[in-house]
Formats: sequence, structure tokens, C-alpha cells
Amino acid sequence: MGSVSIRGKHRSLGFLAAFLASCFWGCGFFFGKIALSEMNVGAMVFYRFAFATLGLLPLLLSHRPSFNAAEWRLLLFSALLGVPLQFLFQFKGLSLTTVSHAALMVGAMPVILAVGATLFAKERLSGAGWAALAISTLGATLVALGGSHHPSSAGAGHPSGSGPTLGGDLLVILSLFIALFWILFNKRLMEEHDHVVVTAYGIATGTLMLALYVPLAYGIPPLHGVSLKAWAALAASGLLCTAATTLLWNWGMTQVPASQAGVLLNMEPLIGSILGVFVLHEHLGSSAWLGGALILVAAIALTTRANTPVEDPAMV
Repeated sequence: MGSVSIRGKHRSLGFLAAFLASCFWGCGFFFGKIALSEMNVGAMVFYRFAFATLGLLPLLLSHRPSFNAAEWRLLLFSALLGVPLQFLFQFKGLSLTTVSHAALMVGAMPVILAVGATLFAKERLSGAGWAALAISTLGATLVALGGSHHPSSAGAGHPSGSGPTLGGDLLVILSLFIALFWILFNKRLMEEHDHVVVTAYGIATGTLMLALYVPLAYGIPPLHGVSLKAWAALAASGLLCTAATTLLWNWGMTQVPASQAGVLLNMEPLIGSILGVFVLHEHLGSSAWLGGALILVAAIALTTRANTPVEDPAMV
């Protein structure tokens, strides 16, 4: 799949797939906060991926993997990073901060991805692109340091009810660095294998890891005493925010450079912060609003320049 063209129709569809994936991912913190009001982080993450695996079951049955031993090891390591490690850190961070803050911190991901793709995948980004990414980083920093610590109505009695915390924001940032290697390892696998196979088997093996680890570290995930609202949020986060988004994102990565598609991840902080502020009635300080605006300005600047050809050699 390394010879797939990144120009013309496929390039446009690749950006569209990345855009839709980012929008759906933007709902993940919102649904996660609903579930976290009734269960611990481990249970919430496990159920999210259990629903995702259930949704991918038809693809698991219809698409057989043809990985060699080295590729299986890479898939397992990628799944370890992309499922248990990334999401347990990320949603632990969410439990300590607000939906709007956690979502806006994801604005740092395009910078992390662009740097990672440049260092490890030998992609190239223009000087204007790096300037826009620097602005995005500044915006994420303002969000982290400029939170308004007013009480939040999200999850009464939950630790995050006291508002955003620096510790929670930093855990979200840590999860983004883990996500970088998950994206790059998946991109390498998809140079030789169908994105559907990489997605379905990556999520399924990651879910198996959660099934082994979560009961030991967090206790048995609850089945009783969970509201219909929480189950609906878990199902939506698994089917929409995990299975559908990962399929869209991984396909998009076969059509466009990761460093450019990463810019569209800024739709996630936009959607997440809107849901946090207007649905969960969270509060953002003036610095956080300025930081969010810088993130979006950087995303618009890079996206409007996305038609400039960018070299995307195969990963070494």
C-alpha cells in the first residue's frame, strides 16, 4: 500500500476521512465523562473497547490476517501502546480535569505527530507549516495553564467536579505521545496490509490485553447498577468514537502524509470543548479561550495549505 497516490481524489478523500475521524473522536471525552460518573477508569476503557470489538466482529471474521512473525510483534506492541496505555492514561487524566480542558489539550497532537512523522517517517513539512504548529503548541500551553477552576457540573461527586487540574492535563498530553507511536506503527503495517485488518486486529488484541489487566488493577467491571445513559455512552464511545474513527483514520493514513492529516485532529478539541462548555456547563478561563482560538487558527492555516505537495516516503 506504500504506492498509493496521495494526490487527486484519494488525497481529498483521505483528508475527509481524517476530518470525520477527528470530529467523532471529539465526542469521546464527552461520552467518557458520562460513564466515569458511574464506574472507574479501567472499567470505562474496557467497556469502550469491548463495544468497539463487537462492532468490528464482522470484519474480524471476513478479513484474515497475513502478518509474518515480525509484523505480529509490531501489531501487538502497537496495540499495547494504542489501547491499554494510551487510553488508561488519557481517561485517568480526564477523571482529574474537565471535558473542555482535556479536549483542548489534544490540540498539541498535530505538533507531536508532525515532529514524529518528520523524525521517524522522514516526512517533510514547510516552514509555514511548522510556524502554524508552533502556534498550536502555544495555544495548548495557554489552555493547560489558564484554566478557570470553577466548579463543574460534570459528574457530581466525581473528582473532576472541582475543575481542571494540571496533573490531569499532563496525563492527557502523555497519552498523546503514546498515540504518536501507535499511529506511526500502524502506518508502517498498512504499507503492506489492508487498513481494515490492521484496525480490526489491533483493536481486538488491545481489548484482550484490557480484559486481562483491568480486573487485576481496577476490579471486575460492573454489570449491575449502571444506568442506561452510561451504557449508551459506552456503546457510542466504542462503536462511533473507536471502531468507526480508527477505520476512517487508518484509511486516511494510506492516502495522505501523517504530518498533514494530523492538523485535522484539531477538530477534536473544537468538538470536545463545545460539548464540555455548552452541554456539561464547564468553564474556561480567558487564557484557555485564547489558547483554543490559537489552536483553531493554526489548524485553519495548515489545512488551507494542505494542497501543497508534501513528500511522503515509506517509513524505514
